Amino acid sequence: MTINDVSNVFGFLGGLGMFLYGMNIMADGMQKTAGSKMSQFLSMLTNNRLMAVCLGALITAIIQSSGATTVMVVGFVSAGVLNLTQAVGVIMGANIGTTITGQLIALDIDVIAPLFAFAGVAVIMFAKNEKIKHISEIFAGLGVLFIGMGMMGDAMAPLQQSETFIGFMANFNNPLVGILIGAVFTAIIQSSSASVGILQALASTGAIPLSSAVFILFGQNIGTCITAVLASIGTKVNAKRTTVIHLMFNIIGTVLFSVICLITPFTDWIAALTPDNPVAQIANVHTTFNIVTTLVLLPFGTLMAKAAKVLLPDKEGQEEDIKRLKYIRPFENNHTVGHAAMVISQIENEVERMLQMVKKNTEGCFRAVIKNDQNMVADLEDREQYIDYLNKEISKYIVHLMTTEMTIQDSQKLNAYYRIIGDLERIGDHAINFVDYLHNMSEWDIKFSQSAIESLEQMKDLCTETLEGISKENMNGRKHVLEIAAKNEQRIDDMQESLLKGQIERMQSGKCSAEAGVILSEMLTDFERIGDHALNIAEKYEEMQM
Repeated sequence: MTINDVSNVFGFLGGLGMFLYGMNIMADGMQKTAGSKMSQFLSMLTNNRLMAVCLGALITAIIQSSGATTVMVVGFVSAGVLNLTQAVGVIMGANIGTTITGQLIALDIDVIAPLFAFAGVAVIMFAKNEKIKHISEIFAGLGVLFIGMGMMGDAMAPLQQSETFIGFMANFNNPLVGILIGAVFTAIIQSSSASVGILQALASTGAIPLSSAVFILFGQNIGTCITAVLASIGTKVNAKRTTVIHLMFNIIGTVLFSVICLITPFTDWIAALTPDNPVAQIANVHTTFNIVTTLVLLPFGTLMAKAAKVLLPDKEGQEEDIKRLKYIRPFENNHTVGHAAMVISQIENEVERMLQMVKKNTEGCFRAVIKNDQNMVADLEDREQYIDYLNKEISKYIVHLMTTEMTIQDSQKLNAYYRIIGDLERIGDHAINFVDYLHNMSEWDIKFSQSAIESLEQMKDLCTETLEGISKENMNGRKHVLEIAAKNEQRIDDMQESLLKGQIERMQSGKCSAEAGVILSEMLTDFERIGDHALNIAEKYEEMQM
């Protein structure tokens, strides 16, 4: 190896480093410019496939990585925010959005690229307005990206004179070899945008014709799926199905376009659009591949979701009584875009699950006392232990998230949920107290009057009405729910005062035993405390909306 060869290798590595760094700066600037709301787009999706495609394309165009978008989708599916059918459209859109990098590279602004970099860095250093700084990051990243692109092209230019390299490239005429190399290389660097950029730099030297480059390009689309595959490890089966759909999309597209390239002059048609610009030719093939594949497969989105379910069927024997977190999954990759929205959605779903358990136990514990049913006790105590488990595990997860960087709004939501689960746990404690009263009433042969039972029943209904109001399905009416919770809590307080007064009078007249009076007083206190905690939860949800 000569000194020139070593210099070219170093030049290529330096150019690659600048290319990747520039792409990272540009993507970061786009993310910041788009605002924090961008991370919540996926959670607002409907079943409109076209909307899902557009949203996937937009997000990927901003973050410059279809892999990162798919990882986000995997997280949202795992959290239960998106269903599999919605995920199909987003993934298709992500593949379209990722082509924007190649199109930017094809703009051919090498001459003014240093000016872009200088101007962008200068503004970043001296500007005080954060919005202007973020926009400047886009231009600085774009300039550095093109400088790196030029360095890679210059370093690879001598390859077109190398007999060894020419012989090696001859193997790329075999479609399978080209696809395999493209897939493996992209899987290693985990960025289709970067691998496509390198392919464009190589094509710019004339070292590889478009007829061979297209098969490498198709393989690159398959290789980009590795990021999502890695992210799905340890997630629920539905999240794994998302990665299967991503693979299906790119494999079907690769087969389709490989056949088109072999039986039609497709590459000649693309080349004719920009005859003297091989970089643009690569970008146009990449864009055409993803748009056409999306148009072909979009009507079959539901079928692809069903196919994924067949390939990865649900596992049998997953029992609900085994203590576990159903929605929360540790997300170690910590992708900045979508991460906050995803984890908050996970917590929201887990808290809703805890709420339903608490409501069920509140009703069940009271029913056990009224019916004097000892057979219900074991299930009620098991559910109370599950509630305690959820409180502990969700709390640990929230505390962990508090150590990470989040927006003020997201931090406030975390604090609110931390307090909500504390209130839910206390409601569960007050509900399970009724089991102790059941034992005492059986031991002392105590029975309440029909009038007392009706009053207690009314207090229980007020408590469960409040808990039902703060369930997930009533999220849009939280202000109204808060008003109801406040009224119910006041009614419970009034009823407690009235019943206690009557109970004291009956005890003084000898119509009620002291033991019965104590138990009734304790039950009234528990209902009053349940009402207080339910009101606290309603207030926390109201604060989230402010």
